[in-house]
Amino acid sequence: MHELALMEELHHIALAAAAAQGANRIHAVKLRVGRLSGVDPDALAFAFEVVMAGGISKGARLELEVVPTVCRCGGCGQRFEPVDVVFACPCCGELSADVLRGRELEVTGLEVS
Repeated sequence: MHELALMEELHHIALAAAAAQGANRIHAVKLRVGRLSGVDPDALAFAFEVVMAGGISKGARLELEVVPTVCRCGGCGQRFEPVDVVFACPCCGELSADVLRGRELEVTGLEVS
């Protein structure tokens, strides 16, 4: 379960950011997670609860934005959300390798005081 390792690293980042701001409490962490990132949002939320259970992060909340997969068709240029693991354009049927969104794994905010 690599989600636990991700949350441990996020905890280190949050603690460092809080210390740099002179904060003594972490209230919230905001993350964007793409459907293609290889991260399970439920496992990530569980790992967050475990890792953030003590110290200045106790009681912190996770604000998780799950980013859908969006592709662009090389044939007709249509942007679309694939319905399964085959990224076929719903307009012309051509397969797409151009993924515009869905691979994100980024911290977008940290609320401290």
